[in-house]
Amino acid sequence: MVYTIRYMKKKDIPQVQHVAKTSWNSTYEGIIPLDIQNNFLQNAYSYKNMKRRLKHTTIFVAEMDGKIVGFANYSPVSKEGSTILGAIYIYPEYQGKGIGSAFLKEGMEKLGDVRKIQLNVEKNNIIGMRFYEAKGFEKVREYEDDFDGHILKTVEMALKVKGSIEVR
Repeated sequence: MVYTIRYMKKKDIPQVQHVAKTSWNSTYEGIIPLDIQNNFLQNAYSYKNMKRRLKHTTIFVAEMDGKIVGFANYSPVSKEGSTILGAIYIYPEYQGKGIGSAFLKEGMEKLGDVRKIQLNVEKNNIIGMRFYEAKGFEKVREYEDDFDGHILKTVEMALKVKGSIEVR
């Protein structure tokens, strides 16, 4: 499987929106009610918000044969060298093929002086939890989060990055 990781462009917005919806619906089935998922997706991934993300954050896409199959979204790196990984979403049929690891590596290489990557993941998102734990992320804390009237069990995780790190 040959894929390319590159910076997202404005013309990629519709495909990224589709990846977000498809992967969210698959990942959170039975965890977050569908109507709450759809409300979130319509707002967070609206064209206007996607343009804002492109301007203020770093988004990488994974592309195969001209088709975007996943994306990762990083916040700007703080003075202390910390970034927030806001999303890694990959079509379900492309998960487990190294794309998520490639997104982490790309972030570490291209974002500058990254010393720590932070993220939040839903505790019942077993695939996400296993992935981040396998990559060396450690649990910082757990808390309940009111997500549009639905209580999520959120796990905050962090990865300390030491120089040029080899992603597992």
